[in-house]
Amino acid sequence: MTIDLKPEQQRVIDLAVRSGAYQNPTEVLDQAFEIIREQLDLEDWMLAQREEVAAHIAAGFAQAERGQLIDGDAAVEILRRRRAERLNRQ
Repeated sequence: MTIDLKPEQQRVIDLAVRSGAYQNPTEVLDQAFEIIREQLDLEDWMLAQREEVAAHIAAGFAQAERGQLIDGDAAVEILRRRRAERLNRQ
């Protein structure tokens, strides 16, 4: 397969290789495709979980309207804990 790159795309690939982070253009493209795949997987998850996520958002707004808020640092810590638990299950 032959792909014609725009000059800006070629410049980005060249910069990435020159940075030393990648050995060659193929590694740059492999990483780019991996990022795209992860984004698509996340979008699929979001679509599948849309109703559940919407319910959580609605519950959060209702809590905020009742004044049931938590400190920002505490919220970040809760999110970090949940993320760690989720990653441990995988």
